[in-house]
Parts: sequence; C-alpha cells; structure tokens
Amino acid sequence: MLLDNEDPTPFYKQIAKDIKRKIESGEIQPGESIGSQRKLTDFYKVSMITIKKAILELITEGVLFTRIGKGTYVSRQKKKIISEHNSIGLVLNDLKSPYFSMIAHGVEQNASEHGYNLLLANTTGEEAKEDAQIRHYMKSGVDGLIIASMNHLYKATPMIRSLHANKFPYVIVSFIEDDDIYQVGTNHKLGAFMATEHLVKLGHKKIGYINAEKGNLLGRIRKSGYLEALKKYNIPMNEEFIFHFPYFGEKNDYNSGYMIAQRFVKMENRPQAVFAYNDLSALGFEKALTEKGLKIPEDVAIVGFDDIERSCYCQVPLTTIKQPTEQIGRVAVEKVLSLINKEETRMKTILKPELVIRESCGGKQ
Repeated sequence: MLLDNEDPTPFYKQIAKDIKRKIESGEIQPGESIGSQRKLTDFYKVSMITIKKAILELITEGVLFTRIGKGTYVSRQKKKIISEHNSIGLVLNDLKSPYFSMIAHGVEQNASEHGYNLLLANTTGEEAKEDAQIRHYMKSGVDGLIIASMNHLYKATPMIRSLHANKFPYVIVSFIEDDDIYQVGTNHKLGAFMATEHLVKLGHKKIGYINAEKGNLLGRIRKSGYLEALKKYNIPMNEEFIFHFPYFGEKNDYNSGYMIAQRFVKMENRPQAVFAYNDLSALGFEKALTEKGLKIPEDVAIVGFDDIERSCYCQVPLTTIKQPTEQIGRVAVEKVLSLINKEETRMKTILKPELVIRESCGGKQ
C-alpha cells in the first residue's frame, strides 16, 4: 500500500485504517499474525515508530493484541489479553503522543530482552481512568508498572502515593516534581539552556520563548534554563518576547504555536530567534510564519524541544533538544525490574538531553 502524502491524516492512522480493512475483508483472520513490525515498516515504507503507533492505536481499540517476543495478532474478541506472569503494565495518558510513543518503544525493547510481556493502556487524560487501569493491572497480576502521565500539575496522585506506600514496583517516566517517587526523566532546565545558548552563539541578541500555558510547572522550569542562558551571555530579558500557549492540552500545542505566530508577525519589535517549549508548538509556529512570507532561519531562527519524528520532515527541518526517550524507556524497565527483585534502587534518574541541529537555525553541527 502506498500512503497518501496529500492526505492530512497522519501516516500511522492511514496504516491502522488499512490493517482494519484487511481484517474486515478477511485478508487477515482472527487469531492470525499481522506480520512482524520490521515487515510492516518495509511494506508501508515508514519508520518503526510510525508502525508502533498504528499498532498501539489498534490495541487500544481491541482490534489487535500483542505478546512481546511473539508478535501481534488479530483479536478474537474486543478485549486485551492479559498475561498474569512476567508482565509489566505500561500506563500512558495518550498513546497518540509523539513523545510517549517513543518512550514506549524503549520500554518494549528492554522488556522483551528480559523476557517480560508488555501490556499497554491508554487513560485518555482522565485521572480516574488512570487509577482504574492501575487497579486492573494489579488485580491481573502484573509484576510492575511504568506510568506516563501528562497531568500538568506534575505531582504524584494519591494512587501513585498508594503504590509507593505499599511497595508495589512502579516507575514514573513523565516529569514529576516529587523527589521521593521512583522516576526516570530528562534535565529540562539544561535542555532549555542548551537551546538558548545555541541561538546566542549564532549571534542572536533578541531571543523569544514560546512557553506552555500559564501555570505549567514544566514550562517554568524550561523558562528558567532560557533565562539562565540569557544571563550568562549578558542579554537582557524582554517580557514582550515571552509567549504563552492560548490552548490547553498537548493535542492543541501545534495550534497554540500557530496562533502565537499570528501575533508575532504583527510585532514591530520582534525576536530574531525563538526557543519553543516543544516541537509541536515550534512546528505550528513555523507553519504560520512561512504562510505569512517570513523565511526560516533568515527572518526567524527556531529551536524546539523533544525531537519528535515530524521535526525532521517539516518544511524547514527543526533544530531541537532531543530527549533520550528510548534510554528513558530502557532505564525505566531496569529500575522497575530492580524493584520487582527487591534490590536497592535509586529514586530518581535524570538523563542529559542532546542538541540536534537542523536547518531552522542555519547553524552547523
């Protein structure tokens, strides 16, 4: 099947639709394998991450089920098949999140290497659903849990506190402020500093920051890295160069960046360069600027944060801060296995991000 590049539908959704078509037509029967992920990447000519996102979506719908190391199969019933032995539950707020789908890839690889089945759940942003899924996994006999919440309060929920108090093996792979919770993550302040410093070293003196919605703690932490870089290089901070997302929720981050650009182009005194809270907002910002006739990076240089797959395929490939997502997933598995084996485990593991230079800044590695 050739994917339609003119169709705005994401590739993973096009692939999921095609797999469902094959099932409905009888080309693939219930209980049959849909083929290895490598075979699917070759057939659809996309990345492994895109194939995994398509499969995750169909697992969530109950169309497919997977057993790590054995393959992915068509469900006979619209329910997930739960293994009661040697299994780890992965609880994600949103399986469609570009960032967390990359972490899931790292979790899956390492779980398989250690002989553990990986069970996947999507909570669709609801704390009550997240709590219910955690309880369900525990009753089903999973050995441990890896939890990725997109709650912008960034605090451990009562359920997570309960897991900790009862010494049930768990690890958080989303940003969380608490220091007494098992977690794996990225040094966000350092990443923001690196992004801003890169723009400074390219000669920019007027540098803006596209922040998350007001009150977002992670946005404030990345802002502190941005401000630290400005201070180090004696560049004054201009409050007019700080922009906040007008919309809430990751699914709206692209639109937030797009809308900020509408205001940006009307500014008489505007930044020469911008560091964006994440890649999705940076891509929306870039899209709107190019529609208004501005050139990137000649008129505005842009740096994002996350290094999602789309960042290197956009009109002007995006310079960004790469979070070590696969390493986060792998370390999370190692940590939860240590807890399962009742070994002494470090509470918090913070990994260093990496600057990935592409055309949106005009700089060279």
